[in-house]
Order: sequence, then structure tokens, then C-alpha cells
Amino acid sequence: MLITRRLEFDAGHRIPDHKSQCRHLHGHRYAIEITLAGDIIRRTGDPANGMVMDFSEVKALAMQHLVEAWDHAFLVWAGDRPIVDFLQSLPDHKTVLLDCVPTAENLAQQAFAILDAVYRDTYGNQLRLERLRLYETPNCWAEALRG
Repeated sequence: MLITRRLEFDAGHRIPDHKSQCRHLHGHRYAIEITLAGDIIRRTGDPANGMVMDFSEVKALAMQHLVEAWDHAFLVWAGDRPIVDFLQSLPDHKTVLLDCVPTAENLAQQAFAILDAVYRDTYGNQLRLERLRLYETPNCWAEALRG
């Protein structure tokens, strides 16, 4: 069984080597879809009975481990020195330094790695992160898949 929870957040970035508009500082209303795979829990009297995982728990874990850090932050590649230096000059600026250029593909891969460690099987139902889809715009997204 697959279940999916969608969340949205706002963040800024730039693609420094891009030949078009994306080389400029700009932002997006990102959407993230987290798809978990697992068996349906069959435990009479348990609040999770009939679920793979409670959607509110899927959201709470994503918020705590990813979205709160990235929301209203500037996602910047650590090697983009002019922008890193500029952002560090701003008092209390919310900046997330990444070891890769913040393309949709790299952000999806980073988000998958972060959240893969978070969603754990506590019911013996084979729970695992199966897919993470990151929308940069409503028409453009990248998808990170398990193995």
C-alpha cells in the first residue's frame, strides 16, 4: 500500500551556472509529496489501526526534520561564495547551506536522504519512504525514488 502526504513551503535559491533567469536570486512556492509504502496496520483498538501511518504523523515528522528548516530560507550551494558571503552579512538571515547546487533534482535527493532516516517502521508493517516528489513550480518537479 502507498500513501502520500503533500506539504508546501516557500524558499529562495539560485542556480549560479545557469544561462537563463535562474542564475538570479529568486524564490518558489515549493510543494513536497512524501510517499510511504507499507502494509496496513491491523491492531484492533490501536489509533493507527487500518492505516499505513497516520497522515498527521507523516506531516509532523516532515515539518520537524525538513520543512521548518527550509521554509522561508534561502537554499544556497556552499560553493556559491558571492551569495554565501552576502547572506552571512545579513543579521539573523535564515540560510541553508547545501553541498550541491539547489536544483529541483538535488533538493529532492537531499530531502529524500533527510526523510528516509525519519520514517521508521514501528508496527512491523514494512514502512519505508518510497518516493519524494518536489515541485519547484506547478508544472515542474523532480522525483527521488527508493533504489
